[in-house]
Amino acid sequence: MQSPGPVAFTVFGIDIMWYGVLITSAMVLATYMSYRRAPMYSIVPDSVLDIILWTLPIGVLGARAYYVLFNMKFYHSFAQIINIRNGGLAIHGGLIAGLITIYVLSRKKKINTLDFLDLVVPTVALAQSIGRWGNFFNSEAHGIETNLPWAIIVNGQHVHPTFLYESLWCLMLFFLLTYIGKKRVFKGQIVCLYGMLYSLERFFVEWLRTDSLMIGPFKQAQVLSLCVIIGCAVLYRYLSKTNNISNER
Repeated sequence: MQSPGPVAFTVFGIDIMWYGVLITSAMVLATYMSYRRAPMYSIVPDSVLDIILWTLPIGVLGARAYYVLFNMKFYHSFAQIINIRNGGLAIHGGLIAGLITIYVLSRKKKINTLDFLDLVVPTVALAQSIGRWGNFFNSEAHGIETNLPWAIIVNGQHVHPTFLYESLWCLMLFFLLTYIGKKRVFKGQIVCLYGMLYSLERFFVEWLRTDSLMIGPFKQAQVLSLCVIIGCAVLYRYLSKTNNISNER
């Protein structure tokens, strides 16, 4: 399998990229699903919409800033930095910026931050599953060479479709977290599970990738993934003892 190219279609001479189409579609779908599921968490749907409409653009800025920060040598002008049409978004940067934004805005609206995060993270996983296909069309974020039958072709080489591994894992996460969310035992359970399970996949898939952002000799995604796994495991144990929602029923 080989990418048909990054351009989805052209409007008035302007190329519309698959990357943008997929990322935008994923965001819209995630927003819609969070809006509809808000009453399950006793959150007013319009408040969810207000917070997400701030979080999405800030998350994109965070994802771009994170990517550029670890690739400064490739950017020589402001125009290059803000041009994301051909990719260059780091999911970890987006998640960090998004978490900070959600914390600030949920506190302002007097919404329990853990409730809000438990609501939205399954749809974040779904959005990641969709958005990762943008990497396929851009022929980026792929792995090392392989002889496996599901390899994709990039620059004439058969390589691991690491975008596909993450897409399938995140799709599984969406269904799993949605199911557990209906029976969650404590506030923060879903977001902690997301942090651990997504980071577990990212740690191992990162071994295969050829374009990893680096911290000295280490792949930053692996370092951060290990920190998130440990942090979320500790938080999971703590919250399970202090935020049991059965006491509120």
